Amino acid sequence: MRSASQLGKAAQPGTALLVLPRNRIELDEAVKRAKVIVTRRAALASAASLIPIPGFDIAVDIAAVMKLIPAINNEFGLTPQQIERLSPGRRLMVYKSIVAVGSLMIGKLVTKEIAIEVLKTVGVRMTAKQVGKYVPVAGQALSVALGFAAMKYVGHQHIKDCRRVIEATLQGEL
Repeated sequence: MRSASQLGKAAQPGTALLVLPRNRIELDEAVKRAKVIVTRRAALASAASLIPIPGFDIAVDIAAVMKLIPAINNEFGLTPQQIERLSPGRRLMVYKSIVAVGSLMIGKLVTKEIAIEVLKTVGVRMTAKQVGKYVPVAGQALSVALGFAAMKYVGHQHIKDCRRVIEATLQGEL
């Protein structure tokens, strides 16, 4: 296994990966790092459910998605800036893989509108979370749990998409 500096990545978490994962081992490491980020951000976002201000948790969820998706992309070398640094041939391969996977959030700037669309995919959980907030104690616990589960679902789905893009890119290079 190569160290973080050998991967072209600075030792600090959250810094830009300079190369795409080049094999299954590096891809698995990127997945592990991304899952840690998802769990951490989901916990922070779900804590907003405890604040009884109508709409506050939804605003926090939108902001969380807008930060979570780029953080996941970064772990796979798939932010717009990282893709632009690739050689033209490799960049084309990555863009073809993104189109094949059908992701709205890989290699693109995540806007508020995209974040809202993503949250709509977990709309039932989000609605139950809103209703549960107003039932004392048990409702708040349910709201936190649903918010955590919804954010983890969004993050893990995006990790799967990123993994598929990298796998398709690696297969195309063989």
